[in-house]
Amino acid sequence: MASPGLVGRLLAILEPLAAERGIDIVDLEVVGSGKAPCVRVRIDHVDEAAPTITLDEVAEQTRWISAALDKADPIEGAFTLEVSSPGLDRPLRRQRDFVRFAGNRVTLKTVSGDRSRYTGLLRGWQDGRVVIECDGEQFSFAPDEIASAKIKPTF
Repeated sequence: MASPGLVGRLLAILEPLAAERGIDIVDLEVVGSGKAPCVRVRIDHVDEAAPTITLDEVAEQTRWISAALDKADPIEGAFTLEVSSPGLDRPLRRQRDFVRFAGNRVTLKTVSGDRSRYTGLLRGWQDGRVVIECDGEQFSFAPDEIASAKIKPTF
């Protein structure tokens, strides 16, 4: 697992360039071993009214993402780049994500505490905290208490 510092550096490289292109970096993670890491970038349109990003658009956006990472060279040695759409279980990481997807079922994992996993209805963002209704109760978390949050698709 990559350090939060590396993920932050990669986001700092890509997010401004993505915004210029009308693209949102939904999520970024670095997985795998230090000798052969994989950088996974999930992208979508910034415009919430736009349809979900297509496979052709992902392929097109991959070119500038790859070029930007090659130019900045933030990872020592070779790495694999995977660029994709956010998928049905879209990760949520920023205030605007929690506001936009309020009303959806989500799975939320916390970094510590008596209980580390919550599945319920996302109520949104209130007073700087993520609010989720789970098991008939409301819980709120500061962003730094959240290890991960994803939409939980219902079929």
